Amino acid sequence: MAGVKSSRSHDMGMHTEQLSGRAMQLFFNAEEEGGFTYADAFEVDFNKRAEIDAEGVSVHDINLRIRKLMQEGYGTIVLKNPGARHSLCAGILNRLNLIIEGSLGYFGCGLIDGPNVRISGRVGWSFAENMMAGVCVIEKNAGSTFGAALRGGDLVCKGSVGSRTGIDMKGGTILIGGDTGAFSGFMMQRGRMVVCGNAGKNLGDSMYDGTIYVGGEIQSLGVDAVPEEMSDLDREWLKRKLSMYELLPKDGSVDHFTKIVAGRQLWNYDNLEPTEKKLIL
Repeated sequence: MAGVKSSRSHDMGMHTEQLSGRAMQLFFNAEEEGGFTYADAFEVDFNKRAEIDAEGVSVHDINLRIRKLMQEGYGTIVLKNPGARHSLCAGILNRLNLIIEGSLGYFGCGLIDGPNVRISGRVGWSFAENMMAGVCVIEKNAGSTFGAALRGGDLVCKGSVGSRTGIDMKGGTILIGGDTGAFSGFMMQRGRMVVCGNAGKNLGDSMYDGTIYVGGEIQSLGVDAVPEEMSDLDREWLKRKLSMYELLPKDGSVDHFTKIVAGRQLWNYDNLEPTEKKLIL
């Protein structure tokens, strides 16, 4: 009992209250501008600015330094000389204006929930994996599995990206100014993906739900991915979203985009006859 009484859950009253049916407002502040925040999130001032020179500093120490600065109230942090190292700026669960001057390696900004990130260079594989909320803008190109298992927020790459973009995507929005590789949107479950350029083979393969918009050519569609007619709401949303990140064509038109959705034949795949399964696959 001593261990329970000394825990945070005991202080929040969980030892006496019924947990079933509880609202999220107990754990998050619904009045926080821009979205929910964690109960132990740091109060930061975006006008309070700090810089970190990453040259010669370990990834572990850089990530700890970012957390320490947030704890001290810094709301704008500039990371210089990241050196394309892996796992930088991961696990930030706080509102933060993060400016990265350079490129990141694999798994950059993974497991984040809340920060606004702008990167002047490139990023490697699995950037922003499991991102929950916030905005990430990459000025150049990105590697494969960009935005894997994305849950929320806006993830923007103004250049081109590799294969399997948005694999297992569960929400949020991915916007790509250039091209995307093969199997983008693979096993997509929710959310929206916008590709201003061309898409590689097997686009949207085995997607369960969600929407993909492609402005260029599609090399081929994957299993159960089908085109659907664009609606006025689609056009309005595309214009607004692309304008936010300066990706809207100069003529302001989005009529050249193709809309791809799930055909929903895989929803009851286990109940189909063997001959029907062969037709789908």
